Amino acid sequence: MLSMQNYINKLSGSNSKLLILILFLFCFSACKHKNVPNVSHIAMEVHIQRFDHDLYKLDTNHIQASLQQLDAAYPTFLPAYIEHIMNFGPYADSSKLVQMQTRMLVGNSDFRLLQDTINAHFPKLDELEKDLAQSFRYIKYYFPSFRAPKVVAFSSVISNYGAITIDSVLGVGLDMYLGKDFPVYAMLPDYPGYMIRKFSKEYITTNCIQVLSQQMYPGADPSDKLIAQLVNAGKHQYFLEQVLPDVPDSIRLGYTKDQLEWCMESEQMIWQFFIQQNLLYKSDWQSNMHFMNDGPSTQGMPEGSPGRIGSFVGWRIVQEYMKQHKEVTLQKLMDNKDAMQIFSQSKYRPK
Repeated sequence: MLSMQNYINKLSGSNSKLLILILFLFCFSACKHKNVPNVSHIAMEVHIQRFDHDLYKLDTNHIQASLQQLDAAYPTFLPAYIEHIMNFGPYADSSKLVQMQTRMLVGNSDFRLLQDTINAHFPKLDELEKDLAQSFRYIKYYFPSFRAPKVVAFSSVISNYGAITIDSVLGVGLDMYLGKDFPVYAMLPDYPGYMIRKFSKEYITTNCIQVLSQQMYPGADPSDKLIAQLVNAGKHQYFLEQVLPDVPDSIRLGYTKDQLEWCMESEQMIWQFFIQQNLLYKSDWQSNMHFMNDGPSTQGMPEGSPGRIGSFVGWRIVQEYMKQHKEVTLQKLMDNKDAMQIFSQSKYRPK
């Protein structure tokens, strides 16, 4: 590429411009994922319900009646929101405790200010609706029995619920995507910089599809051998790659561009580290979590490594497996619970 660039620099006039255009078009087409199916024929519409708006419209002077109206509009989501997201206790519109806590939530001036900020950042969700609809089309293409969830937008008042699934409902916590420069995030001790970096709009669709993937195919058990955890994480990353073909690999993996570049350049070294340390067949969850959990970096790896490096390794293993087995569909891959088979048949040996 460097020699080609030097050659371009020596050209002049229209020939130079023409060659640059040709190279741009070539690079653009090469960077696009191959064999992306045409899903335009699959009917799919997404309308996101604004639970966050409706919650703050509650009449606190008639809280029980207002809760009943909200329950009618969100029969699945409201009980889960009260019980699990806000931890108000068992939901019942007649519960005096729930009524009191809901009244305090809706009437809190700081929380109302947060909702104002959400409204300013997300006055409409048209683009998100469009992105989710397209991803749902891809999922429907690969998994014909897939039924798109209802999508609900909410605020957990920054309790780290960026995306959740509740039965047939997909919840999007808009308060977790106000941008890395939103000052409140840095004021909270639970959110270090490597997490705050991902509290931005460009991660919403990926996070939503990720929780759907995990709902469809639950993750590995923490007590499983590391290789099983790597392959399972890799399957989910491969799933995301297929149903989010236009999303950059760095976003899907949760890495910076520099971190992804480091992983690609250091892939052989990373794999040798796992081999030399005899890590692949360990069932020690405390050891394995260093490679599977998020963090500023990976313990034992050189500077520049991202956290959760196991997802990268697993993704590359599964990519190799799918290259070796072109007859395997995405659904067959995800249905295959034999991680050792996938690993051994991938013949993964980075060079």
